[in-house]
Amino acid sequence: MDYLKEYDRWLAAELEDSDLKPELLSIQGVEDEIKDRFAVSLEFGTAGLRGVLGAGTNRMNIYMVRAATQGLANYLNKQGGKKSVAISYDSRIKSDTFAREAARVLAGNGVKAYIYKQLMPVPALSFATRHLHCDAGIMVTASHNPSKYNGYKAYGPDGCQMTSEAADAVYAEMQATDIFADVKLADFDAALAAGNIEYIGQDTIEALYENIKAQSVRPGLCKTAGLKLVYSPLNGSGLVPVTRVLANIGIDDITVVPEQKDPDGHFPTCPYPNPEIREALALGLALAEQSGADLMLATDPDADRVGIAVRCKDGSYELLTGNEVGVLLLDYICTARIEKGTMPKKPVCVKSIVSTPLADAVAAHYGVECRNVLTGFKWIGDQIARLESANEVERFIFGFEESYGYLAGSYEIGRAHV
Repeated sequence: MDYLKEYDRWLAAELEDSDLKPELLSIQGVEDEIKDRFAVSLEFGTAGLRGVLGAGTNRMNIYMVRAATQGLANYLNKQGGKKSVAISYDSRIKSDTFAREAARVLAGNGVKAYIYKQLMPVPALSFATRHLHCDAGIMVTASHNPSKYNGYKAYGPDGCQMTSEAADAVYAEMQATDIFADVKLADFDAALAAGNIEYIGQDTIEALYENIKAQSVRPGLCKTAGLKLVYSPLNGSGLVPVTRVLANIGIDDITVVPEQKDPDGHFPTCPYPNPEIREALALGLALAEQSGADLMLATDPDADRVGIAVRCKDGSYELLTGNEVGVLLLDYICTARIEKGTMPKKPVCVKSIVSTPLADAVAAHYGVECRNVLTGFKWIGDQIARLESANEVERFIFGFEESYGYLAGSYEIGRAHV
């Protein structure tokens, strides 16, 4: 790509995002800055797109989102038949705008777009993709990266992130798409009125909550446990779904960290909103110490990772690792299922190869087959899908990764937590 010519083309274009033209003008004549934005394009891989917000082909903006979605639409339409895609988004800067632009491109290409009316986390996107029998899913997020980033994750019909083969095909279509000339766009409101874009209904959201509640291995226990919790959504998408799920299982003594309660893509109190690091939980831990909470929970912006801190005997709080939580959950699920008589025949748990081998020992103790897969929750999902295709999905009891991801149940397999 001749990056100077591409820069001039963007500069001359009537850009719809008012933030982009001032940025382009500010770097006029500064070749290093132009090269950084235009010498390469964001690549579309199994994790979709991710980059710094801004102008250019090497930045996240509505034009790159449109190009990626055009590539996805081309890929789906070449398969034949009527296609549909579910869309969700988190609290990051421009996430809602990017989600709407993706819906417009899909509708413009004859692909029905189901979009959440409000921000919802990754597990809700994965669930909607499966529940609505969509051919793909889009999640607008940059996970736990700093606020200057945003991204675009693509999912297959199984609710898992796209396979490398599918991602390669989408990327090839994207590369063949002129970012200005080749994108087909529908008017959002007109497409909504015509039914080519449809908001995901409350019935789907309620179905998600019911499926989560159904994973309880000791139903009713939390209602009498008297747990006191502090929770932080880290200014992300977790507030509504997490507090609703906790309320559904009988936990109502929940204090939400006030400074991190509301969605805010600038993450003002937490420059690196990753619940794996103690610094991100500092405000929540202070509140937990003040209130004497039993647990402190925090989810990242797209709420597919959960950090957990437990109160020690001396009143301090220890942040558990993903491996520790994974092993504790596996042991708990096995114990409770045996106790309740709900352990399936030939039970299976799945974990990534970089996760602790202690889980293998725990599984062996309970007579559970422990399958080790490549890193990435899609590989755990692949094992669930194999059990599904063999009509043996009930054998799956738990899956986890050391990077704070846990899943019980097959109702959504993108990445989730219990």
